[in-house]
Amino acid sequence: MGNQITIYTDGAASGNPGPGGLGVVLLAGPYRKELMAGFRLTTNNRMELLAVIIGLEALKNAGEEVTVYSDSRYVVDAVEKGWVFGWEKKGFKGKKNPDLWQRFLAVYRKHHIRFIWVKGHAEIPENERCDQLAVQAYKSQHLQVDFYYEHENRE
Repeated sequence: MGNQITIYTDGAASGNPGPGGLGVVLLAGPYRKELMAGFRLTTNNRMELLAVIIGLEALKNAGEEVTVYSDSRYVVDAVEKGWVFGWEKKGFKGKKNPDLWQRFLAVYRKHHIRFIWVKGHAEIPENERCDQLAVQAYKSQHLQVDFYYEHENRE
């Protein structure tokens, strides 16, 4: 087992759908890393989930003890209440964001992860920082394409 790692995440979209961004703060012992990415057309929930994925994918070693703090009930409840595992068994039929949930499950299974829901905009410094990063990301001039959302998602 590795170190205890703490990940704070947030996602944001200006309009839903609209330009979106994500922010991540990783804390491990004395180390701190901030990540962010912006997309030209996406949804808030996709950014919330992708923030968690990006944070987990940034971990170098498998088997880490990870605590993820998120203000997204969509993400936290789907995992902590076990819904995502039922969705997976049914091939994500009728569920939104199957591409991201599959990507999430692949990285989720590499670690020992617990999720803690935090109230958004409740003056939790690292959560506030993630929000700032997410907004900064979608306001940037260098927005990525959320390919699945724009091209594959024909619901």
